Amino acid sequence: MAHIPMKNRSIRIALLTVTAVVVGIGLGFYVQPAFSGDSVMDQTRKFSDVLSMAVKNYVEDVDTQKLTEAAIKGMLDELDPHSVYISAKEMQKVEEDFRGSFDGIGVEFDIVNDTITVVSPITGGPSEALGIQAGDKIVRINDTTSIKLTREMVPKKLRGPKGTVVKLHIRRAGEKDLLVFDVIRDKIPINSVDAHFMIEGTDIGYVTINRFSATTYDELMSATESLRGQGMKRLLLDLRYNPGGFLDQAFKIADEIVPAGQKLVYTKGRRPEFDEDFWSTGGGSLENLPLVVMINGGSASASEIVSGAVQDLDRGLVVGETSFGKGLVQRQYPLGDGSAFRLTISRYYTPSGRLIQRPYDDKAKYYKGEGREEGDEGDNIEHNADDSTKKRPSFKTIGGRTVYGGGGVTPDYIVKQDTVGFLARKLRAKNVFWETADQVMKNRGKEIRATYGNDLKKYLREFTVTDADMDVMRSFAKAKELEWKDDEYKQDEEYLHLVVKALVGRAVFNNNGYTAVMLTMDKQAKKAMELFPEAKKIARLK
Repeated sequence: MAHIPMKNRSIRIALLTVTAVVVGIGLGFYVQPAFSGDSVMDQTRKFSDVLSMAVKNYVEDVDTQKLTEAAIKGMLDELDPHSVYISAKEMQKVEEDFRGSFDGIGVEFDIVNDTITVVSPITGGPSEALGIQAGDKIVRINDTTSIKLTREMVPKKLRGPKGTVVKLHIRRAGEKDLLVFDVIRDKIPINSVDAHFMIEGTDIGYVTINRFSATTYDELMSATESLRGQGMKRLLLDLRYNPGGFLDQAFKIADEIVPAGQKLVYTKGRRPEFDEDFWSTGGGSLENLPLVVMINGGSASASEIVSGAVQDLDRGLVVGETSFGKGLVQRQYPLGDGSAFRLTISRYYTPSGRLIQRPYDDKAKYYKGEGREEGDEGDNIEHNADDSTKKRPSFKTIGGRTVYGGGGVTPDYIVKQDTVGFLARKLRAKNVFWETADQVMKNRGKEIRATYGNDLKKYLREFTVTDADMDVMRSFAKAKELEWKDDEYKQDEEYLHLVVKALVGRAVFNNNGYTAVMLTMDKQAKKAMELFPEAKKIARLK
């Protein structure tokens, strides 16, 4: 996701129209050349000529807006992968995702067997307040069936102006009759901090951030304050699969982590007014916490600013896989019809001088994440640099450690995530995991809630997926005509149990439950937790 600098400016696009002189000659035609040269005005007039002739003379009726938008997209595509046009319709969704809220009923949902199924009520939303639960089936909305609605159609039915009412008819496991809720729509927070909790048996607080929205800094501060109250002495910050977002949020979070007087990130562009240095101000609440950050190939942009600053300033250690390599800074310019475009105005660099941007000559490979410089799994890249690594530009951290450029942030400790087996991939593709967990909650959800209540730690220690639960999974697989081989099951058995436990955990404890369970088999997280003594030493913390 593109960065939007703190200082927004708008521009006006002037569209110049001209009248072309067309003279018919036989079966062909001649267009009088009226312009030449490469000035912006000349090229604007050229485009206007082509558009005018297409609208006037094309064999079929022409959608002028469609043609114009296609031309704009093509023009921006010639620049780089992140200079993009956003239609007015798309803008609404973009603004919603990043401003941190929308008006609605406040549920995360999925479509299971043609039925809207609540994955979890959003904390602080009206659905949570009314007692709507994970696993609830929404079968009617405002007295109209909601069966067979698509994922795209559901938000249109459930969202609406704050203060309006939507009637939900819900089928809940263990309840004979439908439950009816009159939900008053309200402002629904879109949380960028997916989960935060204390890791069992440690003083390590875990926080995962899924993107950098307008509220990310405040969410992180709230989460870490809560964790301090639970005894947090060390922080594991998970930025894996975080595509980025607002630059100012990344800067504020880095400033909270790094002591005063350090350059956190800087930008350089063709125009001097786009050059900016971002310095830490000091007094941050996280400055004295030993810190480890996790990243992978899905970590981009703002995630790379934070992890790059942590690494270059020796504030902690970075673990995982090389980040995506998105180091182009965009400014968003609004257009008169509600659309907008984002234009790359500068590149950003980590404190040591590393350009984060990965080469994008082949855009197809770029979007797939190919071409990221990656070392072998194991120790700090400085310790096992191979020939390809040595060819990359090298830089020094503030403490004198060597780090390498060439695109993205390469972790201090490279740890590849485990891959799952063939059966697990088949089951995941057919949504069998979720259907299994949903049935488990139908079968024994009341018992599970009564046993564990709000005690996530007890759930992690004691809850087990039974053979009967696996029989449920096997029956769903059979119904979807998926071949179930015993040898494949044995290979994936531990993972299959883990995912079902995680999804049931989400039904009971929301995202904290899911993430806490999955973390117990996470190679990267396990390595990260081993590195806190070294992270503390590098940061020169007492």
